[in-house]
Amino acid sequence: MAKHTFLIEIGLEEMPAHVVTPSINQFADRVKKYLSDSRISFDKITKFSTPRRLSLLIDGLADKQPDINKTVKGPAKKIAQDKDGNWTKAAIGFTRGQGLTVDDIEFKDVKGTQYVFVDKHIAGKSVMDVLKQLPDVITKMNFPTEMRWSTYPLEFIRPIRWLVALLDDQVVPFHIQDVKTGRTTRGHRFLGHDVELKTASDYERALHDDYVIVDAKKRKQLIVDQIHKIATDNNWHVDRDDNLLEEVNNLVEWPTAFAGDFDPKYLELPEVVLITSMRDNQRFFCVRGDDKKLLPHFISVRNGDTKYLDNVIKGNERVLVPRLEDAKFFYQEDQKVTIDQYVERLKRVSFHDKIGSMAEKLGRVTVLAQLIGQQVGLSDQELADLKRASQIYKFDLTTQMVGEFAELQGYMGEIYARMQGEDDAVATAIREQYMPISAEGALPKSVVGTVLSIADKLDSIMSFFAVDMIPSGSNDPYALRRQAYGIVRIIAERGWSVPLMDMSKKYSEALENAGVDNKLDFGKHASDVRNFFLDRLRQLFHGKKLRHDIVDAVTATRQNDIDAVIKAAQALDERKDNDDFKGAIEALTRVCRLAKKGKLARDDWKIDPDKFEADSEKSLLDATKKLQDVFPQQTLEQHLDGLLALEPVITKYFDDNMIMAKDEAVRHNRLSQLSIIADMTHEFGDLDKLIVK
Repeated sequence: MAKHTFLIEIGLEEMPAHVVTPSINQFADRVKKYLSDSRISFDKITKFSTPRRLSLLIDGLADKQPDINKTVKGPAKKIAQDKDGNWTKAAIGFTRGQGLTVDDIEFKDVKGTQYVFVDKHIAGKSVMDVLKQLPDVITKMNFPTEMRWSTYPLEFIRPIRWLVALLDDQVVPFHIQDVKTGRTTRGHRFLGHDVELKTASDYERALHDDYVIVDAKKRKQLIVDQIHKIATDNNWHVDRDDNLLEEVNNLVEWPTAFAGDFDPKYLELPEVVLITSMRDNQRFFCVRGDDKKLLPHFISVRNGDTKYLDNVIKGNERVLVPRLEDAKFFYQEDQKVTIDQYVERLKRVSFHDKIGSMAEKLGRVTVLAQLIGQQVGLSDQELADLKRASQIYKFDLTTQMVGEFAELQGYMGEIYARMQGEDDAVATAIREQYMPISAEGALPKSVVGTVLSIADKLDSIMSFFAVDMIPSGSNDPYALRRQAYGIVRIIAERGWSVPLMDMSKKYSEALENAGVDNKLDFGKHASDVRNFFLDRLRQLFHGKKLRHDIVDAVTATRQNDIDAVIKAAQALDERKDNDDFKGAIEALTRVCRLAKKGKLARDDWKIDPDKFEADSEKSLLDATKKLQDVFPQQTLEQHLDGLLALEPVITKYFDDNMIMAKDEAVRHNRLSQLSIIADMTHEFGDLDKLIVK
């Protein structure tokens, strides 16, 4: 059977750089699924993308769907025929629905009853017919932001301007809105022209000849090579910045790197200010000398060739100057104001209109940070540094520099704090409060910064929940999920034992004792906050590829200590493949089920040895007491090992004793024994959710 090569290209107005890569990946995944669902085989899909196009080249495409022969079951014979043997409407309708006639019917016995069966042959569609349905795949794509154009209802990342669909050398006819498929693509916006493709296989070469490198990987490598050559020729060092490289790559179709200069006087600005001005605002790569210090030069990439490159360099240099002048002015002006004056201004900065000002948040976080710091064992000096940091840590929000460059918040706070004589620990904490800045971003390193980061995030979560602003579905405008996940990751890294999942009562009491005016009811949604953190723990565990039943077990916990839940999951995961794990868990879950069924209140857990009727009852009592005696000095992992070791004693206990004995005193005695053991297992969640069969 002949194999084919197919090209599909969606030509668009320029897309935002950050959506190009996710969009081509989504396009490829959707087409791959469509072909698989349509029973069309292929060898490979090659992805091509630029700011103006999303394209796929599919090699080894099958000529058609495979034919299908299948047997279809219909109604029972007594329904398909009347008493005289004539075909009923049910039989006629069934065969018509299968594209057959009653002459194709045969009867087969199914569990003693005769049923109608027909053999059906379904001829496979040609690949051309299957590909004609691609508009349904393309129009169902989704994007973070979408737009409409003209009077059409379709929403897409950008208006579609042309479509290419070639099966070998034949156009696959379809249309989206008023754009019809053809064989004409478009070259570089300024250097190229329309390009007519003879065959699908000509695509990459033909566009390269017209100043478009459609392979994003090749285009990126060309940028890397060009930057490396410029740096080598000038004895410069360029910091590797994969995010900037990805963005620049998705801004150009024909990259040409070049170097530019700026006045050395701007090197007096803090490095982070220079980098932000060049990288974030101009997409420039900063360069360093052998001493690792920034140099008054930059490397940028144009979307074009080397013609008139001197003009391009001068233009980029000219555009950078106002940015650096603004930064210099803000930097000088900010130094004329004290930190205390900046903090005073926070009274006029709203954190949220339903929650209060930023100054009020600082007041709360100062108390919460001390509460957490004391529980994790900070020294007196660390607590003092933490107190000072939490009293001022948002002050840079009112500086002119952060007002202009919002991405510098925290960084400028650290710089200005050092300049005004704050301790290093305080200054560092001001920067680290925001960490991690992404789901898997770097965590704060200093102890003071870590506690401040936790306190700031926890206060935000509890405050928004207190005013009924709880994330739902995909709606999370204040990134509370990311902040909660950040706390979970920090605790997992530090191994700190703090009941963060239910701090509402302690937090409210601490605020009252500190004389902080607080109008927020943190207890209102305390259970929702707890469940919110449990969801983030599930996210952490799934990222670590833990078994789903272990995740379900440990998150069905009474614990409010994030670290304890993490250690419980680790302990179960490390022992899940042990030979004795299955039997021990089965024994413990049987204990838990019977204890739950017995419904004894904790105050009623009383064991009278005089009521024992078998030696196994005393053996279980002795073994349980031994565990209770050592539990306070043991780790959670040792707790689990001790509980698992009870398996032979528990098994013997169940072999010898009827738990639900007729004698009420005996029954109460035995349920009390089981309830005590069940209670000891609760730090591992609900063991009944573990799958050990």
